Amino acid sequence: MGLIGIFLSLGLLMYLAYRGINVLILAPLLALLAAFLAGGIPLLATYTQVFMPALGSYLLKFFPLFLLGAIFGKLMADSGAARTIAEWFIGRVGTSQSIAAVVLACGVLTYGGVSLFVVAFAVYPIANDLFQRSDTPKRLLPAALALGSFTFTMTAFPGTPAIQNAIPMPYFGTTPFAAPIFGTAAGLGMMIFGIM
Repeated sequence: MGLIGIFLSLGLLMYLAYRGINVLILAPLLALLAAFLAGGIPLLATYTQVFMPALGSYLLKFFPLFLLGAIFGKLMADSGAARTIAEWFIGRVGTSQSIAAVVLACGVLTYGGVSLFVVAFAVYPIANDLFQRSDTPKRLLPAALALGSFTFTMTAFPGTPAIQNAIPMPYFGTTPFAAPIFGTAAGLGMMIFGIM
């Protein structure tokens, strides 16, 4: 039952956060739900002695990274730089290759350090217009945004300033450029086969 509670809490977290409910409210409530469904453990003690110290430690270590990433992403979105980069790729690749243009634009932005959520919201209006002009089915738009924002640049290519790359570094004793050959090969594989 404990494993079901974890999956249920994670599923609810994603769904409710997508619906606009603040994660700062959801996280503690859904952690309590997971602890409740695990059964046999004191809820308040789990909350105060396990969840809160772990959350505090996590925020203490990574808050500057979150803050700088959010500021940089806001700057890129508000200045129009994200839109300019996306339009440059669309101009080079052409409207006939709309999926590739969207994937590459998102990839460059996320590899440059812009938050994947900022990228998705900045590129969406351009990508929507491009998909309409090229008669590409709109149902493929979320996949193109996700492929460019959430895959190869965020998790595979070495050197990415993404939080997902920075958080494991102190635990594994690595640098942002760890496994450059495997990371590059995996990133190219994700990008090429994903676009295909």
